[in-house]
Amino acid sequence: MKPGLVARIAYALLFVVLIPFGLVAWAESTAHIVDAPMPSWMLLGVGLSAVGAGLVVSGWIALWIYGGGLPMNIVPPPRYVSHAIFSLLPHPIYTGFSLLCAGVAILYHSASGLWLITPFVILGGAALVLGYEAPDLAARFGSVRSGRNRILAPNIDIPPTPMDRWRCYLFVLLPWLVLYECVLVLGVPSSAFQTYSSFEMRLPVVEWTEALYASTYLLVLISPLVAKSSRTLRRFCISGWLAIATVFPIFLAFPLIASPKSFVPHNALGRLLLWERGFDLPVAAFPAFHVIWVILALNVFEDRWKSLRWLWRAWTVGIAMSCVTTGMHSIVDVLAGTFMGLLLLRPEKLWRALQGQTEQIANSWQEWRFGKVRVINHGVYAGLGAFSILAIAGVLSGPRNEFALFIAGIFGLVGSALWAQVLEGSPRLLRPYGFYGGLLGVFVGVVMTTSFHRGNTWLLLGALCVGGPWVQAIGRVRCLVQGCCHGRPAPASLGIRYEHPRSRVYRLELLRGQPVYPTPLYSILWNIYIALAMWRLWELHFPLHFIGGIYLVLNGLGRFVEEAYRGEPQTPVVAGLRLYQWIALLTIFIGALVTALSHSEPAPTPIFQWQALPIAIAFGIVCWCALGVDFPNSNRRFARLTGE
Repeated sequence: MKPGLVARIAYALLFVVLIPFGLVAWAESTAHIVDAPMPSWMLLGVGLSAVGAGLVVSGWIALWIYGGGLPMNIVPPPRYVSHAIFSLLPHPIYTGFSLLCAGVAILYHSASGLWLITPFVILGGAALVLGYEAPDLAARFGSVRSGRNRILAPNIDIPPTPMDRWRCYLFVLLPWLVLYECVLVLGVPSSAFQTYSSFEMRLPVVEWTEALYASTYLLVLISPLVAKSSRTLRRFCISGWLAIATVFPIFLAFPLIASPKSFVPHNALGRLLLWERGFDLPVAAFPAFHVIWVILALNVFEDRWKSLRWLWRAWTVGIAMSCVTTGMHSIVDVLAGTFMGLLLLRPEKLWRALQGQTEQIANSWQEWRFGKVRVINHGVYAGLGAFSILAIAGVLSGPRNEFALFIAGIFGLVGSALWAQVLEGSPRLLRPYGFYGGLLGVFVGVVMTTSFHRGNTWLLLGALCVGGPWVQAIGRVRCLVQGCCHGRPAPASLGIRYEHPRSRVYRLELLRGQPVYPTPLYSILWNIYIALAMWRLWELHFPLHFIGGIYLVLNGLGRFVEEAYRGEPQTPVVAGLRLYQWIALLTIFIGALVTALSHSEPAPTPIFQWQALPIAIAFGIVCWCALGVDFPNSNRRFARLTGE
């Protein structure tokens, strides 16, 4: 049934009016919080705004002419579009709107608009594509869209097309350059510390090695042109993306720097080195991207000219050494870059290893019977996760908050059990748990305990949000073993198989032994990113309510995408989205409101205290018993963790 006119108008108003004005209001309300350096190039702001607006309008026109409809997911165009601007960019409207946000922020000198709103607009667009549009397009145009609007070259041994090579520059090297420049604009943080050892500080600058160091730029730039096959170019792009996704969070979360060593130039190469340093800063040092890129690039050269393999490998070693001899990087920067480059050099092998390990954990159910009591091995993960959140929150919030945190944890445990009982569980036998119920329970527990004991509500909530990603990431390992939160059917290259008879997935005949998306793994990986962001915000002493709000926004974005690939049959679908996707959207909205409307003091400096550990251990034991111990022969309410 197609939505009526009122629903279409409301949808259009949401995306054309409410969201843009809401983003402006969000930027203004957080302007006093986000105080970061801004680029002073007004021409850049004009250019980004013009290009962004052009992409948005071009996307609208293409969908109208070639798709026969408007850019509205509620009533999507009936025909698949791969013409005009869509032949260059798969998502020009979202890309254009992101550029427009950045351009307007620069023009109005809004640090919050550039460093807070624009990144979340980009993440929101990516979440909407991955969590809704991509599955929807695959369902409606699966055979039609095959091979169209692709970003990656096909995984076959034929020469890449000129467009494939161009896309490598546009979607891999250009985003890397933009992100690198963003790190430079942010500057050297006050908490940064050097990666040089005292021994390295005494090493001289060897000017002639600048020839090797500078050759990296040429090698990387011509790599897409040199690539012999589509398979090689595809691997280079995927490795580049993984490097971007891995290294830039490290740059931002851990402010390690390598200040270039001073020297007096004696020749042209020395002067070139000084000139090059004028475009750089000590940031973005660990791990050394210079080494990562050269490993990825020279692998392309090695595939092209295999007989010169010894030359390319020697060149790689020489460039890695030049990072130290030019005084641009420390030895530890180079070693870390070498490790990352080699790790990401074969992304398909890396994924297969991760896929295999995930599948092994998913089929690792073990249990022990002690009379009427059953102890299941996955309870250990629940206990470790519970311990981690209270230990982290206890250290961050300081002394005399241990009891309040324990009560909040108990409320969270009870809330998660009640939530899942209402939405998913059997009222007689099963004892499931739900994340959002735990979130609500923790909030209620903190508010109640701080009201009675006059504690600092935001201090406890902020500290728990820093620990939250860890309890969820570790808890998802339990989900793998239990078989809950599992994915829907997936291609064999992407999925994992559940073959243990005790697993919840195995009990679903259609999924038994079939590849399904490893959605708990997706959650684990995303929560690692959230954990890094939460720690860095706390370390920079952002307001406590801001930390809590950002946690909700990031968590909601990840859950929206994850839920699109989950396959629990008991989760209802409402208006085209799974129930938890709607809840994730609500979580994002609430998180943004918290950052905009609340007030709190800055996060305090963490001080380790032993008093936090006993309470954390006690709570870990409670959660281990609640989520890992049951009574399989009993028909009493909440007796079992799984059906028999």
